[in-house]
Amino acid sequence: MKVSNTGSWATFAGALALTATAHAQTATDYPNRPVRVVVPQGPGGGTDIQARMFSTRISQLLGQQFVIDNRVGGGAAGVSAAALVARSSPDGYNLLAITPSFTFSPALYKDYPFDPIKDFTPVSLLTRAPYLLVVNASSTFKSAKDLIALARAQPGKLNFGAGNIGTGTHLVTEWFISAAGIKATYVPYKSTGPAMLDLIGGRLDGALTNVLSSGPHVKSGKLRALGISTIQRSKVLPDLATLAEQGVVGYNAATFHGYVAAPRTPAAIINKLSAAYTRVVRTPEMAEQLSEDGGEPVGSSPEEFRRQIAAETQLWRKLVQDVGIKIQN
Repeated sequence: MKVSNTGSWATFAGALALTATAHAQTATDYPNRPVRVVVPQGPGGGTDIQARMFSTRISQLLGQQFVIDNRVGGGAAGVSAAALVARSSPDGYNLLAITPSFTFSPALYKDYPFDPIKDFTPVSLLTRAPYLLVVNASSTFKSAKDLIALARAQPGKLNFGAGNIGTGTHLVTEWFISAAGIKATYVPYKSTGPAMLDLIGGRLDGALTNVLSSGPHVKSGKLRALGISTIQRSKVLPDLATLAEQGVVGYNAATFHGYVAAPRTPAAIINKLSAAYTRVVRTPEMAEQLSEDGGEPVGSSPEEFRRQIAAETQLWRKLVQDVGIKIQN
């Protein structure tokens, strides 16, 4: 006797439909309790400051508190913070604030426990800011082209410096050196501040740093900016030529601030979060506040952010391998 599976398949299909409906409806009353925003940095750092700024505004917009949870330690590159979000329930109540280290840490650390794409769901890229190529104000370099010309004529003569090995400033400098086709030495510092003092004192030839670190010295006349790292000119510094314009083909480095959630978080919740954060970051007040540090509002879709994370993860893997950067876990 032939047994029909029609009833079983109908039951299964019905269950799927109910599940899909439940997922679609989860965004209707989301959020109905406080949302935790995990920051892989202590209070007062740049990531923490931006996260608090955004959390205040999105709390007002969505009617629930977005509470900052600073998580430091736990090994290399914010692993404890990432673990908390990656292993949380896929319900949108745990978000991770991310910066470029999210994309380059897997290339630097052996057996890094997370995949930036597979283990998280992108929400939105909120801000982007260029790095400045700066030299001492008394330097003979008037442009990046001048600096590159001398570096090619005298390989190994120039010394660049900023943050420690494996930091964003180190990697973007190594990328610049490689893309410009020059040979130069990178001098690591525990932080960018001492590097700026050595640059002002003539003990370094150049540095690639964020606007927050070098901008005040440029304004005071102690340093000269030769170019910015993004492929398009900055709206905040429109008269400063890009390094790509000055012959560093394909160079497009930027620091950024964005958010990811747990894997398998329903698209309806992700889209609601993305739309809310985008609305917040694109207000005139926010654009003005970000411009003080050279930042620009973005507000991307989840898919756009996913593509950026994937592209940067691949780029840093290649650079770290090609340059031979090694750090201890």
